[in-house]
Amino acid sequence: MHAPRYPFTIRLVGFAPAECAQLEHLLAQAPATGPSYFCLHDDSLQEPDLYIADGGNPAALARLSCLPPGALQPILLIGGDGASCLRTLPRPVDPSRLCTTLAELLDARVQAQAALAASGQCSLPERRRRPRLGPDTEAPAYYQRMRQGPPDGAVLIIDKGGAFRDHVARVVHGKLGAAYDAGLGNGNRPGAGLPGSARPVEWTDSCRAAVRLCDETPVSLVMINTCAPGIEPYSLSSAIKSQEGAGRTAVLFLVGQSFKYDSLRARDAGVRGLLDKPVADRHLVATFQKLLALPA
Repeated sequence: MHAPRYPFTIRLVGFAPAECAQLEHLLAQAPATGPSYFCLHDDSLQEPDLYIADGGNPAALARLSCLPPGALQPILLIGGDGASCLRTLPRPVDPSRLCTTLAELLDARVQAQAALAASGQCSLPERRRRPRLGPDTEAPAYYQRMRQGPPDGAVLIIDKGGAFRDHVARVVHGKLGAAYDAGLGNGNRPGAGLPGSARPVEWTDSCRAAVRLCDETPVSLVMINTCAPGIEPYSLSSAIKSQEGAGRTAVLFLVGQSFKYDSLRARDAGVRGLLDKPVADRHLVATFQKLLALPA
């Protein structure tokens, strides 16, 4: 029995829908002896491991030029005039060469991450909700004045059971919380403070309890498992976001392959974005760093 391969995440930038579908198909056929890949939805909050961009699309190249300084995600261009210093593959794309090139870029990323860790530094996640419109040209103090601190409240996980809440606590804290909060939701939600803060991680399997908890106590982040029985995620998000004081509460969906995510409906319901299941631990941490300013 082969151990499952955890897929590396790829964000496609600047391609027409037909070519996106073609690339997704090629990546799904990656050889079993090497890495596997998964293309992120446009609304995904996950940090990609790699970017693949249309080398002939000026808007795509401009977007990539605005990545944060020191970003460790390698970039592969498809097509273009060949003048870029980035790795480039010609069209039509050869599947074998595509997978070989991506594996080489991943190796380079691992080496860069190791060098960064050896120097005592860390890679900071991109915190913007939307792509940059242009490179940062002002002094750092200018952007610091524009920033708001993270919302002060709990993390609420809505799922059919508490196992994912426990896993989040293990990943983010490095250990399970020992304290238990009483009198909230359905009474089965062990709480644990996030590093550097006193906010708890809560769990419920009830829409009514989730809405009440968000109304009665400060909640910073709501994570809704879209396959949880009895949960209509869009309606639940709308109910939470319609409450007074919920403007800065971030709602995200945990989405499996069987769930058809509707971007327009999600935005109307106030959903910030999605995480694809299964969620790698590194993506959980990056999401908390992005939405809650979790210390690196």
